[in-house]
Amino acid sequence: MTSSPSTELAQDRAAAEHAHATHLAGLRAVALLELLKGTLALAGGAALLTQLHKDLGDVVENILEALHLNPDHRIFQHMIDAAGRIDERRIVELFFVAIGYAIIRSIEAYGLWNARAWAEWFAIVSGSAYFPWEILEVIKHPHHPLRWAVLGVNILVVLYMIYVRWDTLKAGKLSAA
Repeated sequence: MTSSPSTELAQDRAAAEHAHATHLAGLRAVALLELLKGTLALAGGAALLTQLHKDLGDVVENILEALHLNPDHRIFQHMIDAAGRIDERRIVELFFVAIGYAIIRSIEAYGLWNARAWAEWFAIVSGSAYFPWEILEVIKHPHHPLRWAVLGVNILVVLYMIYVRWDTLKAGKLSAA
C-alpha cells in the first residue's frame, strides 16, 4: 500500500525537522559568528564615519603612535599613505557597504538561528565565494596566522553547512523509504 503525497511530504518535513534539531547548536553557533561579523562591520563603518572630516592618514599615524609602533616603518607608511588617499565620498560609500554587509549577515544569522534551509544554502554559497580571495591572501602571506585562521574557520563553516544540508536531505529520503 502506498502513502499519499501529503503523507510523504509530512514525513519528509518531520525528518528534516529532526535533522535540524540535531544540528541546532551548531547552526546557532554559526549564526552567532555571522552576527558578530555583521556587528564588527557596522562598528567599523560607524568608526570610519566619525572620521569624516579628518585626514585619515593623520588618524592612522596617531593610532600607530598610541600603540607605540614606529609610523616610519615601511609597511606603516604604506598604510598611512593609503588612508590619506581616502576622501569623504569614499568614507560614506564604505559606511553604506558596511550597513549592507551587516544587514546580509544579520538576515543569514536569523535564518541559521531558526534552522532555515535557505540560510544554510546561503551560508554555503556566500562562504565559498570568499575562498579565492582568502586562498590568495594565504599564498601572498603564508606566515600570517590570522589569514590562515580566517580561511580555516570559513572552510569549517562551509563544510559544516554542507554536512547539515546533506544530513537533512538524507533524513528526508530515509523517511520516504
